[in-house]
Amino acid sequence: MKNPIVKEILEWILCFIIAVVLALVVRYYIGTPTEVRQTSMFPTLHEGERLWLNRWQRTTKKMPERGDIITFEAPSKQDYSNEEVDLQNPIAKYDNEPQGLFNKFTYNVLELNKTSYIKRVIALPGEYVEIKNGAVYINNEKLEEDYLQPGVITDMKQGHNLGQFTGFVVPENCVFCLGDNRTGSNDCRSFGCIPLEKIEGKVEFRFWPFSKFGGI
Repeated sequence: MKNPIVKEILEWILCFIIAVVLALVVRYYIGTPTEVRQTSMFPTLHEGERLWLNRWQRTTKKMPERGDIITFEAPSKQDYSNEEVDLQNPIAKYDNEPQGLFNKFTYNVLELNKTSYIKRVIALPGEYVEIKNGAVYINNEKLEEDYLQPGVITDMKQGHNLGQFTGFVVPENCVFCLGDNRTGSNDCRSFGCIPLEKIEGKVEFRFWPFSKFGGI
């Protein structure tokens, strides 16, 4: 007859393993909380705010809509010179894919040592996007952006960087994203469009602080 104490310990270990697996499944496939750590989406989002990230769209490979706020894996190459930019293939580069099953698990599932950006979807596949005259133009029509602060000018300047990605058609299964804080956001103007498979989720609502609880 088995020792009842050993049996109980094994049952607790099994329950713990099952709970961890379920938590990881929910986190990766369904949704997870996240925290705003930069100012690139100001004034819509502020540092320290907590959001709920819907990952079901990633699971179902659904393309986000214009205006959605999403998170995505940061590209490995952030800045391009004018000579390096290929506007016929304006897709962000990802050369930091981890090698080995364990490293892939910790990077993609546990998200250790992984950098993610939070931005707003501006242009969709097949659309011609151009930044000119202080605004964004989609298929040669000015995009109205009432979520920006009054007087905000959209150009290619991002802090000390000067983006090179403008005047091109967004490739299939990609999106063009910008931060609402146009002068303080490193975004697709600098590194190109984000492939669908690199999008981590869509921001559904803010749950902290409680005074701002609700959809965004």
